[in-house]
Amino acid sequence: MSAPTGVPTDADVLIVGYGPVGQVAAALLAARGHRVTVVERRPKPYPMPRAVSFDGESARILAAAGIGDALRTVAEPSRDYVWTNGDGATLFEVDVADRGWSGWPDSVSMYQPGVEAALAERGARLPSLRVLRGHRVTGLADTGDRVEAAVEGPDGGVLSARYVIGCDGANGTVRDAVDEDATDLAFFNDWLTCDVRLHEPRRFVPNNLQVCDPARPRTAVSAGPGHRRWEFMRLPGESPEEFGTTENAWRLLALFGIDESAATLERHAVYTFQARHAGRWRAGRILIAGDAAHLMPPFAGQGMCSGFRDAANLAWKLDLVLTGRAGDALLDTYTAERREHVRHAITMSVDLGRVICQTDPAAARDRDAVMIGIRERGLAAPPPTAVHPLAGGLLARDAAGRPRGPAGGLTPQGRVRIGGREGLLDEVTGGPGFTLLTTEPPDELLDPLHAAALVRLGTRFVRLDAAADLDGVHLPYLAAAGAVAALVRPDFYLFGTAADRAGAAALVEELLDGLGSVSRSS
Repeated sequence: MSAPTGVPTDADVLIVGYGPVGQVAAALLAARGHRVTVVERRPKPYPMPRAVSFDGESARILAAAGIGDALRTVAEPSRDYVWTNGDGATLFEVDVADRGWSGWPDSVSMYQPGVEAALAERGARLPSLRVLRGHRVTGLADTGDRVEAAVEGPDGGVLSARYVIGCDGANGTVRDAVDEDATDLAFFNDWLTCDVRLHEPRRFVPNNLQVCDPARPRTAVSAGPGHRRWEFMRLPGESPEEFGTTENAWRLLALFGIDESAATLERHAVYTFQARHAGRWRAGRILIAGDAAHLMPPFAGQGMCSGFRDAANLAWKLDLVLTGRAGDALLDTYTAERREHVRHAITMSVDLGRVICQTDPAAARDRDAVMIGIRERGLAAPPPTAVHPLAGGLLARDAAGRPRGPAGGLTPQGRVRIGGREGLLDEVTGGPGFTLLTTEPPDELLDPLHAAALVRLGTRFVRLDAAADLDGVHLPYLAAAGAVAALVRPDFYLFGTAADRAGAAALVEELLDGLGSVSRSS
């Protein structure tokens, strides 16, 4: 629950926008007992998909938001991913692990309306969450001790909150109030997206296909159970208006043998992808997340995933600040951590896009020769990953100020057996907060004062041995770090490790210093 401040507000947190990123942020905060009000301009949920996949880290975040069970009905493992050239020769292929680093499939195909419906149902069960649909924020004023938002709609007026999160997209009111220095990589193309519902079940081999054809770059991917997406790049000289017609959509779908007898075209639209991120993600008590903070090409599938990371990062930090267990300065680490993460994801997406979107036949032949040669010699590198270690922000550091050891990396998740329960670590231990993974009894590793400080932060103490680490994931992770304990942040990134009792004391002290002096006495 939020700590009293003497300043009455309508909400602890006002979230503008109730798309998937706003929904995750709202669920994570309301589940911690905070009063959350959401203002969403659409009277009803948008009924069509935009994103079609998310990664294992995002699945872990969605499970933490309370919809882990629902994912099994609206999503499925993405399976294989293959790139070919225009002649059908394989340039690159990868089988996506059904259980990856985060304990979930490394890539999950989803039907976005189903995921949003599950998040909305979860939100409706949280008593401290209020959602105002059909309302619009028209202005914001940060008074220093709260934010006042002008809201248009049936229950509009002026709403006050201790903090505001803008999840209202690239052209939203909140973004304009925060972002003054956006970076644009000036990489964009028009693509026609066709979302299709199949009339009969059908297995596609490969399940996800990227055709790097200079005559027409195109994509075919799973979009969740019973759904698929095809995408086609608009070529120079083609009219955007004609390119986006229903007739043209069916003409292009025929390249994959899809016609009206086999499928229903639920949605088709031409979109222009961009590569841009905000320079500033926080202005006082106003913060931005998701598309309001960054836009990227779709080729790495990281747009929505990055928004989920934003929500997970911001929720636990706001929780500690709102409850008086950390100083307001902790929120400055949000920009420092998430901006660098997003820069990596955008750069990776652009690099992939430059390969895929090549329309010059000679350059495409050179590309094909290099990629086929690498593949035939067995020299192909693993696919690039967006799981990028944090470098700035709240992490244990060495004397030179660098993250110490594996600090800043995304921690693994496997199945464990604790107290008679078996399941993924997050499910068995339960609840938001820090996690201290140890190979020794925590009461022997920590003195009472440091143990009490971690308890105040909501830390879960998990001692593991070979019998408890069912997948053999966590103990090797600790051993590789030369550690007897790992302190994991609520967003699953590693704060730091300790090799012994003295190291554990120093680790907790470093965390308390990073959270601010209030954390020692809350």
